[in-house]
Formats: sequence, structure tokens, C-alpha cells
Amino acid sequence: MEWMENPWRGSGLSLGGVPMPSVDADAPESLLERCPKHGETPLLPAPGLAQRAGVGAIWVKDERGRMGLGSFKALGAAYVIAHAAQAGPLEGRTYVTASAGNHGLSVAAGARVFGARAVIYLADTVPESFAARLRSEGAEVVRAGADYEASMQAAEEAARAHGWVLLSDSSWPGYIELPHRLMEGYLAMAVEITRQMPTPPDVVLLQAGVGGMAGAVAAYLRHVWGDVPRIVVVEPAAAPALWRSIKAGEAVAATGPVSAMGRLDCKVPSLIALKGLARDADAFALISEEEAAQALPLLEGAGFASSASGAAGVAAALAGVPGAGGDSQILCILSEEAS
Repeated sequence: MEWMENPWRGSGLSLGGVPMPSVDADAPESLLERCPKHGETPLLPAPGLAQRAGVGAIWVKDERGRMGLGSFKALGAAYVIAHAAQAGPLEGRTYVTASAGNHGLSVAAGARVFGARAVIYLADTVPESFAARLRSEGAEVVRAGADYEASMQAAEEAARAHGWVLLSDSSWPGYIELPHRLMEGYLAMAVEITRQMPTPPDVVLLQAGVGGMAGAVAAYLRHVWGDVPRIVVVEPAAAPALWRSIKAGEAVAATGPVSAMGRLDCKVPSLIALKGLARDADAFALISEEEAAQALPLLEGAGFASSASGAAGVAAALAGVPGAGGDSQILCILSEEAS
């Protein structure tokens, strides 16, 4: 595992008119109550994993059952659509996005519940089983492009051509408002964590793709717990988008091979997430494909079966967090169910 202390901690980066992540947790908590199957997910101790990592305790926030959709992503797009539904019926409105995984399910489920239409663009590499799951949530699936970036470009073009609402989980120049609200939805998970933890942990490990979940959770934990926990952002070594941007002091694109941590295999950071994490994260870590793979049977044996993406934070804990010892309390998020 590679490790980098954050030189911008506390001060952050200047990214023009990009806002910081929201810490207004009241809005998503009240709105998400309107979503079927919404409920608190458990925070569980993992003593066997803690012993393996040589630390005092590992706490696992288990998002595998979130709203019946299998990941924390259920809190994002569904919240944006619920927010829009407050202004009136959504019949006739179409939400479009590209997805490599769980974000598309949240768009599809939110659209179905609130009477809108969902069109999800998938790259050729996305398994047909996932396309079938999207269709079961009422979405129309369109295949476009050899990779996620190509399918997102196709989704953007479709939104412009048809007047559809583009609902991405990332942010870039000129596209800020909806992803800012989407990240606000993730605060529901952060609120649960602060209620469930008996005391603030020493270390929080947050895996990141574009960084939306990590940015939202880090902002709220700083809001509630201040400087007490060390917050560490974990990325695949093959997709160090946030790492390279922090090192450069500005948003830059990363390069690298395809990662088995598919939901984290993002080469361009979300601007909102980057701005928040530059201020709130203490360090950034890169884990190898081997470290991610080695963690999976250990997690399954402990009752926490997940994917390489969902278990990346736990994999970092098992790889060894600098400065963590026998009394350290570590918080990880198991962000999705097994593939």
C-alpha cells in the first residue's frame, strides 16, 4: 500500500466556484423516509479482522442491504429524484445517466418510485446480468461504448438531444447542482455512523472512485467529530484520481490499467469531492489489485462477503495503516454486496 499525507489538510484547494460538500443532514433524512425499504444499516464489530490487522477494533458499516439495492449508492440518486418530486409529479420527466454499477440502480429505483422514466447507458464491458437488474427496476438500458467514459459521453449527448435530465454521481465545470445534492443524500449514512459508534474512532478509511461518498462522509464526520479521527481516502493504485489531484494541487486526470475494483476505477475526480477531501482528509492511500483480492476470502470468512470495490477500505486496514496499533479503533465502510 502506498501512503501520502495530505498537504492541504484544513486549508483545502481553491477550485473556483465549486462548493464544499453539504453537511445539512436533516434534508436527506426526512426525504428518504418517503423511499420504500429505507432504513438504517448496521454498524458491526469485526474482531477477527481486527486481530488480523493488529489493531484494537475494526468497525464495519454494512451497506450491503441499503434499501434493497445492495449498496450505499441507493442514498444518492433516489434522494435527488425524491427532492425533485416535492415540487410536483414527475410524469413525463426522464433521468439519464451512465453507470458501471450501483448508481444506475439508484436512478432506476428513484425514477420508478416517483413516476419518472430512467434511461441507463452501459458500456459493453458491463455484464448483462446487471442490465437485467436495471430493467427489473423499470429502466431502459442502452449499450454505448467500450468503457465507462464513452457511455457517459453518450448519456450526456442523449440528455442534450432529448431534453432529459442528466443525473451523474460526479461533478465537473458547469455540472455542479445535481451532484452536490446527490452527495447530500450520502449524509444519511454518515449520520447513522455518528449515532452508532460508541466513541469516535481513531481512523476512518473511506474508499473512493470519483469521491462522492468519501467527500460527503468526511465532511459530516469533521462537522460532528472535529479533528479526532484521522480520515484516510483509499483508491486503487490503477485509478489514483484523487491522489494525483491532491499531489498536483488541482484536478487532473489519472491514467492506469483497468482495475478489478470496478466501481472505484475512475480516472477523473468529482470537483466537489476533491474540494472537500483536500480540506478534510488527513491522508490518501493506494491499494494494489493483490491487496484487494487477498482481503475478500478473509471478509467472507468473517461474514462480510463483498466485492473488491466494496471491501477496499477493509483491505487497506488489513494492509496496515501507518501509526495504527493495538489500541486503535478503525472504522470501515462495506459499501456493496458481493458481485
